Amino acid sequence: MRPDLDIIQQWIEPNSRVLDLGCGDGDLLHYLKTTKQVKEIGLEIDEQNIQRCIENGVNVIEQNLDKGLSNFQSNSFETVLLAQTLQALSNPDKLIDEMLRIGKKGIVTFPNFGNWKSRLYLATKGRMPVSKFMPHQWYDTPNIHFCTVKDFDALCSNKGIKVLTRTVVDSQHQGSWAVKSWPNFLGEIAIYHITRD
Repeated sequence: MRPDLDIIQQWIEPNSRVLDLGCGDGDLLHYLKTTKQVKEIGLEIDEQNIQRCIENGVNVIEQNLDKGLSNFQSNSFETVLLAQTLQALSNPDKLIDEMLRIGKKGIVTFPNFGNWKSRLYLATKGRMPVSKFMPHQWYDTPNIHFCTVKDFDALCSNKGIKVLTRTVVDSQHQGSWAVKSWPNFLGEIAIYHITRD
């Protein structure tokens, strides 16, 4: 399991209802179903990932997140996940609203495009960063909205969203006192646990 998913799973209550938006191959939901007996549903658009979910015994629905979540009732899940998908959405702010309408709590992870490596690459090369962490060229990247920790903090503040926990880590998913002190500058991956309560 990816290290960010290991952090996420700690915030999931046993026997709860969990919706994973952009669930990929369903590995996290399979793990949660097996270890915490959650009642899981994943939403995914990629056919190969959907097939892997089915093979993993994960309940999955083929759905484009950019078309919204109107097919789900309010407060129908304890937790709604959005892991490494926020930056690929057309209207991420609207999906965050929908997440917190249908789920009591949300967990959002995204790459922090404000970290020093991205800034240095852009400043010295004058081009959009390409690295192991962000391996795509500007023209073939799935990322259409580049978000920083400060941007997401501001979005939460503007929308009245309460941040229960914010964990910011480096590309190896390690935290440190330095990353905690300067999350927007040193952090590469942001992991938020949010609610509207």
